[in-house]
Amino acid sequence: MSETSTTPQFNLTFPESLPINQRRQDIQDAVLNHQVVIIAGETGSGKTTQLPKMLLSLGRGQTQLIGHTQPRRLAARSVAARISAELGVELGGVVGYQVRFADQQSEQTRLKLMTDGILLAEIQHDRLLKKYDTLIIDEAHERSLNIDFLLGYLKRILPQRPDLKLIVTSATIDVERFSAYFDEAPIIAVEGRTYPVEVHYEDQDQHTFDLTQAVVDRLTLIDRGRYGDRGDVLVFLPGEREIRDIAKALKGQESFDVLPLYARLSATEQNRVFQTTSRRGVRVVLATNVAETSLTVPGIRYVIDPGTARISRYSYRSKLQRLPIEPVSQASANQRKGRCGRVADGVCIRLYSEDEFLNRPEFTDPEIKRTNLAQVILQMRLLKLGDVNAFPFIEPPDPRLIRDGFTLLNELGAVDPQQALTPLGHQLARLPVDPRLGRMIIAAQQQGALAEILVIVSALAVQDPRERPAEKREQADALHRRFQHEKSDFLSWIQLWQYLEEQRTQLGTNPFRKLCQREFLNYLRIREWRDTHRQLVLACRAYGWTARDIALELDYESIHKSLMAGLLSYIATHHEGPEYEGARQQKLRIFPGSVNYKKRPKWIMAAEIVETTQVFARTCAAVEPAWALDINPSLLKRHHYEPSWHLRSGRVLAYERVSLYGLTLSDKQRVNYAPIDPVIARDVFIREALVTGRIKPKPPFLSKNLSLLEELVQLEEKTRRRDLIATEQALAEFYNERLPANVASGAALMKALKRDASLAEQLTFAQADVLVNTLADGTVAQFPDRWEWRDLSLSLSYHFEPGHVRDGVTLTVPSALLNRLPRYLPQWLVPGLLPEKLIALVKTLPKRLRKQLVPVPDKVHAALATMAPADTPLLMALAVAFKRTAGVVIQPEDFGADALEPYYQMNICIVGDEGDILRQGRDLEALIAATRATNEAAETHSETRSAAVDKALYTDWTFDDLPSQIQFTQARTKVTSYPALTDRGDAVQIVLYDYPEAAEVAHKQGLLRLALTSERAMVRDLQRHAFRSPAAQKVLLAAGIERSALVGALASLSFAPSLVDESGLVRSRSSFEKCLKHNRRAVLDRALRFESLLLAALQSLGETRVALGRTPSLAELMPSKKDALQHYQRLLQFDEWVNWPAGMMDQLPRFAKALAWRVERLQSQLPKDHKSVAILRPLEQRWIDLVAQRSALAVVCEPLQEYHWMLEEFRVSLFAQQLGTKMPVSVKRLDAAWQSIEQWLIENPL
Repeated sequence: MSETSTTPQFNLTFPESLPINQRRQDIQDAVLNHQVVIIAGETGSGKTTQLPKMLLSLGRGQTQLIGHTQPRRLAARSVAARISAELGVELGGVVGYQVRFADQQSEQTRLKLMTDGILLAEIQHDRLLKKYDTLIIDEAHERSLNIDFLLGYLKRILPQRPDLKLIVTSATIDVERFSAYFDEAPIIAVEGRTYPVEVHYEDQDQHTFDLTQAVVDRLTLIDRGRYGDRGDVLVFLPGEREIRDIAKALKGQESFDVLPLYARLSATEQNRVFQTTSRRGVRVVLATNVAETSLTVPGIRYVIDPGTARISRYSYRSKLQRLPIEPVSQASANQRKGRCGRVADGVCIRLYSEDEFLNRPEFTDPEIKRTNLAQVILQMRLLKLGDVNAFPFIEPPDPRLIRDGFTLLNELGAVDPQQALTPLGHQLARLPVDPRLGRMIIAAQQQGALAEILVIVSALAVQDPRERPAEKREQADALHRRFQHEKSDFLSWIQLWQYLEEQRTQLGTNPFRKLCQREFLNYLRIREWRDTHRQLVLACRAYGWTARDIALELDYESIHKSLMAGLLSYIATHHEGPEYEGARQQKLRIFPGSVNYKKRPKWIMAAEIVETTQVFARTCAAVEPAWALDINPSLLKRHHYEPSWHLRSGRVLAYERVSLYGLTLSDKQRVNYAPIDPVIARDVFIREALVTGRIKPKPPFLSKNLSLLEELVQLEEKTRRRDLIATEQALAEFYNERLPANVASGAALMKALKRDASLAEQLTFAQADVLVNTLADGTVAQFPDRWEWRDLSLSLSYHFEPGHVRDGVTLTVPSALLNRLPRYLPQWLVPGLLPEKLIALVKTLPKRLRKQLVPVPDKVHAALATMAPADTPLLMALAVAFKRTAGVVIQPEDFGADALEPYYQMNICIVGDEGDILRQGRDLEALIAATRATNEAAETHSETRSAAVDKALYTDWTFDDLPSQIQFTQARTKVTSYPALTDRGDAVQIVLYDYPEAAEVAHKQGLLRLALTSERAMVRDLQRHAFRSPAAQKVLLAAGIERSALVGALASLSFAPSLVDESGLVRSRSSFEKCLKHNRRAVLDRALRFESLLLAALQSLGETRVALGRTPSLAELMPSKKDALQHYQRLLQFDEWVNWPAGMMDQLPRFAKALAWRVERLQSQLPKDHKSVAILRPLEQRWIDLVAQRSALAVVCEPLQEYHWMLEEFRVSLFAQQLGTKMPVSVKRLDAAWQSIEQWLIENPL
């Protein structure tokens, strides 16, 4: 039976078959007597459709509306349609509904079905909800975020709206909590099932459990009558994939009519579920938990419950919205069981054990405990509802979730540090989309990309219209691939949108609908996409934002910068392989459906990051990390490191690493460090700019300080000490005590100096500030900066770093001047290091010698007092000095010079014309050889080092007068050279010599050659007549002498004395010609005299030659015979006769006679001869060695010439004493003469 009431507007019927109508009176009485009523009704009790009619029968909704909320849009539409049908009215009249972007109401509407989100949105404009006199919050047991927020808000406003009635409906799940929340509001419980339900528990082996096979097996058993009569079956499954898998497994089985049911299905497909007649037999409804409470599927007798569902959970740790498949609670399992047994006895088959059921949680966690609360917080802040933590939620959320909600709003820039809404936050709260999407729209307005972003955002706000039927997946993918952008899934939405808009404009409605079907595009979702886009366009217009047309060429950067404003925590960088690292070190992968799946760009941005079987980034685009730098700077972590002074900018700069949620967006960018850490920046400025002097421009005080430090540093390098100057730390402290606290850059320093005139004086070093140890007077002078040698002045530098190539003293020599460098003088180092070197040399002596020089420093000091630096081998000079001062006889080879530290040898650095180092080392001879080998020097290292002025050869004086020296600049050094005539055989050439002695030797020979070529007639006469007599020929033959060579020597001896004037060797043409003209008679006289003298000498030398030939080569005779032969050869060195000192040539016959006598008596007086040779050998050898080393000495060194004559006289006294000597001679006298030579060398360094 049913009770019927008729009004002018609609028919009210209350079918008795529905359990709730059996409690109608109780419910109506409760509503009349209480402001809040809790209705607990089992599934199928009819509460959703009957309660609104009961309220209408009470007269509610007359001048105001009855508001009836549903958790889902589908439920809101279907319930509105069902009630309209029961009332016998058109939908949109008395009964209307409103869901997002769909509003079907009129002025006659008294009952309004809507989603809870719609009601929440209305609060912004109607704070007390005055348009409603009654509100039904249906399905409150689902405890969605919106429901909990609505209940909390209604609890607050009910005292202000005593006329407002609130009915909260719920399945019989924890209804006492609702009652207690609303101050013990009455609970009316309504039984729901009309037939009993038998429950079967079927335990599964979790290791081998196959959901698809398990469901198919149970359906087969149901079809065979295992559980009773056949009937329609409702199968609960976790998600769409499982629905597709089972539908595919059942394909072809005609006994089943398989009907999928999930939220993303089109309305037409969903409506098939509610048609109870089937053309193919048993209906099998494969549903997600949308069928658990929201929709009642009619005619269901069997429920198969695997006991799982995909439940959205937000992880405050990973900041991800996860969608794990979890076991459902006992309450959800009982809800599922309640879906059968409506038409007959029901059977619920649970694919898990009873023990497992009993161990499950009693209730499902409300959404407020498992989602991000940003949207709720945003609305609460907009509505000024106070502290979120104090809001009267039916179950307060975890404070960590609240904090995460604020974290997201902070990321979006919607709240300030005090958690109040920013201006941007106010805009965001009024946009009818998720906060992330709203943030994109606001950024797009700023970036000039609003048109493109509205398309993308509206696409992200609805379900994907692209369909991929399991049986036609490849075909669908191929069609959808046309719209893919090469780098961005976001831009694929724009390309799809442009295509659809073009087709919709060109085609009519039906052709367009068919096109969508052919191309696997969901027409209804496309329409919803367009509706969402239209609503967003209108919302933007409210702010005065107008979207232009989509650009023909999309601005990739602007679009993705706008998107990034809402997706800052969804940026990721490629890690390795397919893996990316996202915010907060989250590891994730690109979803396989993305265009970037195989491309793996370095950086990506995703529309969402969801954890299912893995963590996937969905809807991705390749991006640049730098785009994130300006979006919300407060989120960025800036790490500054390696602050250092930057000379060019005059500031302390540091590297900046900018990161966002642990991802490095940029690195190695230099930034001014002073505003970041003024104290450290000032310290770096002091240490790296002031202490080191690396600053431009240098203030005058700093230039003075650096000059003083440089002097002291050079003093340390010279003296090989590291304890003279204050440490860098001490210098830094000096500046730190005096420098103003705000000075950390060059500009700041200049301002401070300008502001305070006394500051410069305060910052200027006094020597006492930086010199911590003093030196003895005169120390500085012992370490000169220039190395002076004759006309050379070369740079000396000092370096104190053992092991370094330049450790010690370095003499810098331009390569062009290398020939001028004396061979031995570098051995003497500088005065400040010479005593130390001599002490080190003494320590290398054999012990027997070293013991005689104790104490070493005193002995060295005494020896050094007698030594003066000269181009003399240092070891020889030191040996002489020790013999003189200590009486110790030491040979130069006794010293172990090779064992000395390298710095005891001067480092010779050869540089090019531009100062570039060509080579350097401590072995002068090796350097000269290497330089000569590479043509970097012109001549060899000898006294004849020279360079021709030109290539002309002269036989007469037809050239300008020759100065004794000329000066010019070479290798940026002032150089003096010495021109001289140089013998070239048959002519002379003008050559510049490095040394005057070498020039004098060459010039003497050159003058002789020029005289001989000028006086050809006289020379021809000599050649015709000299040594022509038979007696002379006989002498020459006996002596083995060629006449021509002897005539040449005679000519030189004859002309040489005539080529000098009052100033020495002639250097002008007039003097040359004068000398020749006035001395022709003297030349002839000398020629006659020397011819006679030479014949006499050669007579004896010929006899010597014959006697040596007769002397047997016996071992005991060889030392004496060898010495006699060498003496014979020296006496016949024709070229040297001209260089003999005046008067010595007259003694040649006597020297030759003495030699002949010696050889004649050699065998009879051998012991005496041996003894004489032993005495003679060291005295003569030192002369031979010195002349071999420096041939010019034989010409320019008078003591050496005298020594040569003394040696010849000493031979006479040893071997032919009866001939007598021209001077007293002895070993002692010879030693004294040699000391005179050494002194001459010291006083006349070459």
